[in-house]
Amino acid sequence: MNPLQKEKIVIETRAVKHRDVNKIKRNTWITLGIIGLITIAAFSYLLVWLFGKESNKALPAAPTVTAPSTVPQGNTPKNEPVVKTVPNAAGENSAKGTGTTDKPSDSNVINGQAPDSKPAANPKGNAGQSSVKLTFIGDVMFSGNVEQLLIKNGWDYPYRYMKEYLEKADITIANLETPISTRGTAQIKDYTYRSSPEALPALKASGVDLVNTANNHILDYGSDALLDTMDALDQVDIKRVGTGRNIEEAYKPVIMERNGIKIAFLGFSRNAPDAGWYAGKQKPGVAETYSTKLPLEAIANAREVADLVVVIAHWGIERQDVAAKEQTDLAHKYIDEGADLVVASHPHVLQGFEQYNGKWIAYSLGNFIFTTNAEPMTWETMVLDAECTKDRKCELQMLPVLTKGAQPVRMPEAEGLKLFERMSRISFNAAVNKDGKISVVPAKKPVSDIVAPAKPPAVDKPADKKTGEVKPVQPAKSSTQQQPTQNSKPNTTPSTSKPSQPGAANP
Repeated sequence: MNPLQKEKIVIETRAVKHRDVNKIKRNTWITLGIIGLITIAAFSYLLVWLFGKESNKALPAAPTVTAPSTVPQGNTPKNEPVVKTVPNAAGENSAKGTGTTDKPSDSNVINGQAPDSKPAANPKGNAGQSSVKLTFIGDVMFSGNVEQLLIKNGWDYPYRYMKEYLEKADITIANLETPISTRGTAQIKDYTYRSSPEALPALKASGVDLVNTANNHILDYGSDALLDTMDALDQVDIKRVGTGRNIEEAYKPVIMERNGIKIAFLGFSRNAPDAGWYAGKQKPGVAETYSTKLPLEAIANAREVADLVVVIAHWGIERQDVAAKEQTDLAHKYIDEGADLVVASHPHVLQGFEQYNGKWIAYSLGNFIFTTNAEPMTWETMVLDAECTKDRKCELQMLPVLTKGAQPVRMPEAEGLKLFERMSRISFNAAVNKDGKISVVPAKKPVSDIVAPAKPPAVDKPADKKTGEVKPVQPAKSSTQQQPTQNSKPNTTPSTSKPSQPGAANP
């Protein structure tokens, strides 16, 4: 091997060694780079995990909103709360909440209507329990002067300041104090109402889901108008309780499901002109509660199939702000039989609250959409919210409302606080806090704010012709103090309960 060849071999050997060294260096740098990237990624993940854990500790639980904020925002009218509402699907028959409603089977039809259900919403409550929000309003009608206002201003006129409160509930309930019809003959009584079917789409669009029809005006224009009322409500998908084409339908509950909770609603009336208004085996009419047999049976049956049982009653003495004994007795019997909540109307003024055996009673919600008269107490009303859980517990909160000229509006704060104080005075064992929440307090006797008229002097009283002795004048009995006799002729007896002011509203 000559020197040239040896030198060539040495050069090639050195070149191979150089390539191997460069390859090792390159591989080393690549390895170090990968290790560095992995280290950086692991460190970053560790930081994110640590900071995320600390942030979760610092965040408070989301508050449960039970009362709207009163801070004005944007174009919100003064003293009107700012409320975030859940958008509805367009149309009058849109459901509250989100999702679609499964069509129930025909075998579950109740009161000629399919049981209503909506998909479950996010759970509320302290123990992870879901809850349902029920909103109640008082007497509504669309007749006489009210109808003229609605024709002039639009059928949605009554709800322009109230819709935001009504549509955000899971279920909103009203007392429908009028037949909905263009037919029938006015009955012989002091006040008769009949409202146009054109009023119902706006009532539905406002958020009202169910109405009680067990009252002393629903048959003002006879059975034909009552039948029209039931059909008209069915057509706009407003559920109804308290009347029926027969006695079985009148006492059947409407069962609605929200958030996995089944709620049974029943409607009863202890105010009817005569026994001819009662539903019969083959006769349309009202579910009466002068007797307790059928109402208590209906409550017991509803208790077997529902998580919550709500009774909507029509009772009491007109323009009396303290519940009468027959009201408290009936309410206690309803609860003893299985009712979880009792909400009522008829007196046309607000009456107080009571908690009995852990269950709430709201004795009268007053007028909501009604004729306006000269008595200021008939202008006071409320939107009553009941937040109820599946374990049959409810919490109440009221929104103070002033209703005049068929357009209810939220009261200014100062007037609302005064109403809370008055509601506390006329309640049995309850007080209304400054935020409108109802709480239990030690039992007390309600104190009425109604001033009794002065008694006339003795010399003005009629004297007995035989003895010349002055006899006391006996006050007229309320129409709720005696049950109409079975022998009375249907729809011919004038109402025994007259308003004290000319042109005032009659229940």
